[in-house]
Amino acid sequence: MTSIIAQTDATPRIDTPEGVSWHLDALVGLVPKLAPIREQVGVVMPRVNPKHFAGMAKVICGQQLSVQSAAAIWSRFEVLPGALEPESYLGLSEEIVRGAGFSRGKFLSLRAVAEAVQTGALNFAEVDGLPAEEAIARLVALKGIGPWTAEVYLLFCAGHPDIFPAGDLALLKAAHHGLGLEARPSIKEMIVLAQDWSPHRSAAALLFWRYFAAMKQRAGILL
Repeated sequence: MTSIIAQTDATPRIDTPEGVSWHLDALVGLVPKLAPIREQVGVVMPRVNPKHFAGMAKVICGQQLSVQSAAAIWSRFEVLPGALEPESYLGLSEEIVRGAGFSRGKFLSLRAVAEAVQTGALNFAEVDGLPAEEAIARLVALKGIGPWTAEVYLLFCAGHPDIFPAGDLALLKAAHHGLGLEARPSIKEMIVLAQDWSPHRSAAALLFWRYFAAMKQRAGILL
């Protein structure tokens, strides 16, 4: 797991265009070799998901799925009565949730989150304000929540400024091409590379996701 030390109350969150721009300015000042990538992709916008339980539900929904498949399943799940609140989610049957497209594993993972919220073992408002390493540790302690899920939740739902989901394949591909590396980095190698981008790793992640999308549109070279 990446070591993240930034205090989130010292800098803007990454959930507004102004926050993203602030962090990208600081990132490029810290690591000038990223400037050409920023110039190439143009404006980088935030990705903003619902907060707390609803946000975690959306992240779990998207685990190991294409963007299109995840969006289709989410559109069915989010309209289920009570699906986006922990207490009422616990009242939904597995049949109903799986009917929307969730796997049994995802149904159980979200149930574990809902139970943790209901018992007081998990307080999203508290976790969202923690330094990232501690926040990730709190989340991965829950059954079915791995590092990628915790990191994506903190980045997209909590707007944490110093998260880099090094296990994300698109980021690995984008770093390989954008940084001119001889080979696609492993997750461990990517964690080491991203350490130089702290405390602005969330901006770096958004930058490389945007780069990945731009390169796919141009020539398919990252497919």
